[in-house]
Amino acid sequence: MSEHQAAGRYVGQSVRRREDLRLITGNGRYVEDVAWPGTLHVAFLRSPVARGKIAQLDVSAAQALDGVIAVYTGKDLNYEVKSWWQTMIGPDAPQPPRRLLAEDDVRWTGEALAMVIATSRYVAEDGVDLIDVDFDTEQAVLTERLGFDGVAADTENLVHPEWGSNVAASLPAGNPLMPESNPALEEIFASAAHVVTETFNQHRYICVPMESRGIIASWDPYREMLEIVAATQSAHEIRSAAGRMLGLNENKIHAVAEDVGGGFGQKMYPTAEELAVIVVTYKLSRPVRWIEDRNENLLAGGHARREDMKLTMATDSSGKILGVKAHHREDVGSFPLPSVGSNASLSAVLLPGPYDFNQYFFSGQAVFTNTNGKCAYRGPWMMESVAREQMVDVVAAEIGMDPLEFRRRNIIQPDQLPYTTATGLVYESVTPHDTLEQAAEMIGYDAFRIEQAAARENGRLLGIGLSMYIEASPGFGILGAEQVNVRVDYGGTVLASTGTGSHGQSVETTIAQVVAENLGVDFADVKLVQGDTATSPFGSGTGGSRTASVFGGAAKEAALLLKQKVLLVAAEMLEADPSDLEMDLGVVSVAGNPEAKVTLEQVAAMAYAGAMMLPEGMEPGLDVTFRIRAPLFMYSNATHAAIVEIDPASGAVKVLRYVVSEDCGNMINPMVVEGQIAGGVVQGIGGVFYENFVYDTDGNPLTTTFLDYLLPTASEVPIIEYGHVITPSPTPGGFKPMGEGGAICSPAALINAVRDALTPFGAKVNSQPLGPQQVVDLMEGN
Repeated sequence: MSEHQAAGRYVGQSVRRREDLRLITGNGRYVEDVAWPGTLHVAFLRSPVARGKIAQLDVSAAQALDGVIAVYTGKDLNYEVKSWWQTMIGPDAPQPPRRLLAEDDVRWTGEALAMVIATSRYVAEDGVDLIDVDFDTEQAVLTERLGFDGVAADTENLVHPEWGSNVAASLPAGNPLMPESNPALEEIFASAAHVVTETFNQHRYICVPMESRGIIASWDPYREMLEIVAATQSAHEIRSAAGRMLGLNENKIHAVAEDVGGGFGQKMYPTAEELAVIVVTYKLSRPVRWIEDRNENLLAGGHARREDMKLTMATDSSGKILGVKAHHREDVGSFPLPSVGSNASLSAVLLPGPYDFNQYFFSGQAVFTNTNGKCAYRGPWMMESVAREQMVDVVAAEIGMDPLEFRRRNIIQPDQLPYTTATGLVYESVTPHDTLEQAAEMIGYDAFRIEQAAARENGRLLGIGLSMYIEASPGFGILGAEQVNVRVDYGGTVLASTGTGSHGQSVETTIAQVVAENLGVDFADVKLVQGDTATSPFGSGTGGSRTASVFGGAAKEAALLLKQKVLLVAAEMLEADPSDLEMDLGVVSVAGNPEAKVTLEQVAAMAYAGAMMLPEGMEPGLDVTFRIRAPLFMYSNATHAAIVEIDPASGAVKVLRYVVSEDCGNMINPMVVEGQIAGGVVQGIGGVFYENFVYDTDGNPLTTTFLDYLLPTASEVPIIEYGHVITPSPTPGGFKPMGEGGAICSPAALINAVRDALTPFGAKVNSQPLGPQQVVDLMEGN
């Protein structure tokens, strides 16, 4: 373990982001910037009710409007779907009864039931207004009205009658890592010195990318080619989905993701509206575009985080955790993505986190409701950390121990590595002890407790909160077999291509840094191509915090393999042994004799044009392909610490300080690492204090504009202080995942800080959001 990284020329350096010039100056190229002649535009008619039969749907007036080309309903499009599933999940995973447009009934407020195709978006919107629709409204099935258990138990009112139940998924359910029961744990609960039970609730909040969803697609029946440009995290996924849906071979589909303005999981899988656009262009043989407006994005862009978790924790008299029982409940809405939207399996496996205990039981249940479907959102399994880290503080208070000391007694220690968790995960290079101590030191924990005591005497409400996690990036299935191609062109410049789909992760910069460092060329001479199914190798896109750990590792290995070939060719040119050669900034020279040298451009000319002079058996050219095989999971870890102050009169919470100690292994670009942490922390601040998507008890959404759905601004965010612990991973490059950790860890740190500040009131803080009114209610004992 070290707090400093032995940086190379490029890897480990805060190289300026290549993306910045075009993005900051407003010269990015997004879906709406793509102009194809004759493009038609789409507007959707969306249901104003959460549940009901479609009694009437008359589109004749819209069809007659000048400029309207076509109007489609579910009966016109749904039959076109041949197959609909997500590559990462596979064809055998359960799926809700998906449809492009509502047909016969509607199942959530905002579900699209007709689409107008017109010569402009304005005309299309006017056409939507002319559609005559009426419903036989039915009582919506909602956790907001019935609670999780009530929804699960309701057998008369089903969100999906075809499914036969409102239960979307449950655990245990054949999960090999989780038994049906744990008698040993029950014995511990019967005899432990302390047994504490608490339920933690998390409200619904959403991804809110800067760029909403969007797609332009064009089917050319004469070339038999479907062209797609989409705001997606995975160009290959939307190509595969379109092929499955239409029954088209994928070699007849070309999908591109140009600049994408954020995703956070919302753009990982194609949604019904995007696929409907693809079907329409296939029917009309004309380019068709849909750009989601902000109201649509808030209403229909995919929701998340509506869940709760009941935890029971047993400790001995010294505060050592003996065992944990968890029950997780999720509201997955009506048409979640992927599969049925449950993250319980990952939450179950990851809940032990950085703590040392071996008796454990987890159960879970996900329910369908008449609301927008759940989507992946930055650390979609994060309830395991949100609940666990709150529980640590609750238990510490129950047994009369400071939460920092409680963590010190229970975290995995360095001498316990490699450590096998209660769920069978093996940690080899995690550092929870080091990040905890670094964060406590940076925040001045002991000094704060003294300050806090004095402040309380003066009526000030100060609080400090800690939160820890181990972030597990998946390497199973398609997610752990990513490819990077690296090629030296004839002129000596380098082209790398990956299956990534950058939407704010600085991939163009960081992967180029890895290639330049390991190939031995100038960073300026390396260009990355991604997000294009014609030029990028097949890949799952950007998600799951895998860019550095998986794609970065593959880029390093590909660059090293290519460097070997460069040195072999240069050895022929210099009449030297390859082992005596070195390459730096694109110049190959003989060690100890720098005058004996050739440039990479000269080597490339030899490799491509001098094939007859190459050694027998050497393939001409300078290009390499490497597809990595990642481990099942890759791990990073961090500790967050927050200090807040609450206004006793208004209940407003101000975040005074925020500290993060992160171990993400070798950092490719420290500036990018800290930017990723900051983005996640800001999403945590938003989720805990400001963001809240609200449905009433009839399923009507109440927060569909930024006047109602609040986001944090720069004035609400403190300067985030960063500490780094460096322990390289055992994977190529020593890089670890870190893209989702800020969003996973920050909510509990902030909630714990509020709980600590409200200690004088004896407040029970177990729900979000914590806006001013909620905090006032807590102070008043409500």
